[in-house]
Amino acid sequence: QVQLKESGGGLVQAGGSLRLSCAASGRTFSSSTMGWFRQAPGKEREFVAAIGWSGVDTYYADSVKGRFTISRDNVKNTVYLQMNSLKLEDTAVYYCAAAFGRLGNRPYDYDYWGQGTQVTVSS
Repeated sequence: QVQLKESGGGLVQAGGSLRLSCAASGRTFSSSTMGWFRQAPGKEREFVAAIGWSGVDTYYADSVKGRFTISRDNVKNTVYLQMNSLKLEDTAVYYCAAAFGRLGNRPYDYDYWGQGTQVTVSS
């Protein structure tokens, strides 16, 4: 079992920045693939970014490439999502997810999920 808890969400103006954190506990974090997804009201959950167990391999959705950065600290059992140049369309609940396989960009690639943290971008 893996327990995940997101933090760092909030209200920010367009063009601003936020850093999300996801603290993991339970099964070996350092061997897991970690991902961030988001879900806006009335929309399906969509992939944002993923990172391999070593932190070397990363994968981004085209919509966030160049603006968001995913990273991890295997000592602190935490994965981060640095979000810069935020846009109104980035407003969503952001979820952290864990898997024990290759990098994936689909929700069903992941086995464990956090409860989510709200990010609201205002004009």
